[in-house]
Amino acid sequence: MKFQSPLIEGKLIRRYKRFLADIELVDRSVETVHCANPGSMLGCDRPGSKVLLSRSPNPKRKLPLSWELIRIGRTWVGINTALTNAVVNEALNGRLVPELDGFDSIRSEVNYGANSRVDFLLEFGNRLCYVEVKNVTLAEGSHALFPDSITQRGTKHLNELVEMVKSGQRAVMFYLVNRQDCESMGPAAEIDPVYAETLAKVMVLGVEVLVYAAKVGKRGITVSHRIPFVMRET
Repeated sequence: MKFQSPLIEGKLIRRYKRFLADIELVDRSVETVHCANPGSMLGCDRPGSKVLLSRSPNPKRKLPLSWELIRIGRTWVGINTALTNAVVNEALNGRLVPELDGFDSIRSEVNYGANSRVDFLLEFGNRLCYVEVKNVTLAEGSHALFPDSITQRGTKHLNELVEMVKSGQRAVMFYLVNRQDCESMGPAAEIDPVYAETLAKVMVLGVEVLVYAAKVGKRGITVSHRIPFVMRET
């Protein structure tokens, strides 16, 4: 997925109220920008970090700039969760995820479970495959972790996926590690033990887990390659 126009360089001053951030631009001016990430952004909100912003073509938007990437060490990290499904959708349609290839049709945002919408519903003949997608930005060394804060909504999604398995369908939890410096990924049990425990249980019951790393750069974000899922002991 390519960015529609060249990104704008800046330096993070602070992130606050979840969806706002103050950024110092190259000309030393300060802009308040939209931050499309509901998580804590643990490890991705250090003041002084280099960031890249996009500008909305909509002249009526209150905040024309959106925070897209942050530089962590030697890698860019994609923090805009609003783009994650678009990146994965492009990969699915481009047949870049072999484990999910061969579908007859693909639909997005389909109602299922208890008042929820699954990110993608794939049809393989008479069988359905429910795919839930999560954006991963937190890392310890080369090991990525999810979530970066307690997520009751994420736990709910896991329980809904396992119900699809019980009904005879296929269900996949797809984690996109939106950075290039990680070699594995697993649950952040110290942050949200309930999520980690639920994930372990639903995997035993048949929910599949796929973890893919993204190639993240100034021009865009694409799904790159599969990396191992590792359930560390706590």
